[in-house]
Amino acid sequence: MTDNEDTEVPTEDQVGGRVAGLLLAAGGGRRLGGRPKALLEHRGHLLVEHAVGALRAAGCVRVHVVLGARAEDVRARAVLDDCVLVDNPDWEQGMGSSLRAGLHSLTGTGARAALVCLVDQPGIGAEAMARVRGAYRDETSLVSAAYAGVRGHPVLLGAAHWAGIAATATGDRGARAYLREHEAEIALVECGDVARPYDIDTEADLVHLE
Repeated sequence: MTDNEDTEVPTEDQVGGRVAGLLLAAGGGRRLGGRPKALLEHRGHLLVEHAVGALRAAGCVRVHVVLGARAEDVRARAVLDDCVLVDNPDWEQGMGSSLRAGLHSLTGTGARAALVCLVDQPGIGAEAMARVRGAYRDETSLVSAAYAGVRGHPVLLGAAHWAGIAATATGDRGARAYLREHEAEIALVECGDVARPYDIDTEADLVHLE
């Protein structure tokens, strides 16, 4: 192997196959009166459709969507063609259980990294997702969007880290504990100029939906 091959950066086409989109969309919207966030509407589409469309536009060929609250309603109402739908029966335990289910579903697919997005952040679109996805190098990659230097979503988790993340993803922490322990390895990609990282958590947040 030559020195040039040692430092070869994957092409855009290669990244498209190696980086899978992983959308966490299982939440029940407890602070929204029990309305699942996946079924909220934004710009004429359900939030789950909006997020999947952004992942597709960002170049993710494979997209896995983790469902939980009212999963059957989401399956019936949402247009999620060519997505792999992953049921999380433990969704009430928090986002950590959905992340574990999603990463497990990607095992054996050939994906070398997961671009993880949250269904309740419609202000983060394809441009920010593409920037984070584009920072993928290999299965050891850890990449995070940043907003004025503060780490946020989406995050790219290389496959070499999946087992460690799954072992520490509990409650609503997701990958937070693992990423804190591996802070020095995370590549930050500034996205504050192209995305707004608000969450749709409460009734007051519904003002962000159009």
